[in-house]
Amino acid sequence: MGRSVLVTGSSRGIGRAIAVALADAGAEVVGVHYTRDEAAARQTAELVRRSGAVPVLVQAGFDADGATAAERLATAFLDQVEQAVGRREIDVLVNNAGIAESQRLGSIDEATYRRTVEINLTVPLFLTQALWPHMRDGGRVVNISTGYTRIAAPTHPVYSATKAALNALTLALAPTLAARGITVNAVMPGIIDTDMNAGWLQGDARESAAALSVFNRVGTVDDVADVVRFLASEQARWVTGQVVDATGGSAL
Repeated sequence: MGRSVLVTGSSRGIGRAIAVALADAGAEVVGVHYTRDEAAARQTAELVRRSGAVPVLVQAGFDADGATAAERLATAFLDQVEQAVGRREIDVLVNNAGIAESQRLGSIDEATYRRTVEINLTVPLFLTQALWPHMRDGGRVVNISTGYTRIAAPTHPVYSATKAALNALTLALAPTLAARGITVNAVMPGIIDTDMNAGWLQGDARESAAALSVFNRVGTVDDVADVVRFLASEQARWVTGQVVDATGGSAL
């Protein structure tokens, strides 16, 4: 496992599980990025610390200008890593932060569209670009996509489109970064049991969501984090440019 890791959007949910999983796997420093919820980020940091890694909290909002925000985040993260361990470098970048507004065709507003594009696509691109020069040979980039890029999602056309673009970006960047042994992959989660989904993922809706999977259950954050943990490991050195389906066999 790489010594220095950054997981965007890791104050809770899938991002938190990934941060802890990478700490468990032997990461030395784990960057816990958050936008607003510092209390939740500190909870993640404590879990990372208990797993044996040094957590560094990095705050950055992504709403307005994704490119500028990504560059600020990269600088802030590298500054904190240097303070913590004396090295200005990164081994693993997990582009997890994202938003998924439900807006069907006919009700899509431009502000939400642009915000979704900035957070889900612009930030991963420019954050990868900013950190790539500081990534050690043999590093890892993992982008968190969605099963909605394979399964039609009329309730989330903008969200699914931005994540499909992220899948394409994953493929496009893989050959460039391969020159230094850096792999670039994406993971497509299905419907996951998180606090963000708790409001609707219950009763009949939960049963319907579970029925999508061949395992007849809703996914957990660890189901996704374990896939990321593998892709971030040395054992995944021969895997790049791939989009890994982690939907539990949904809609097969």
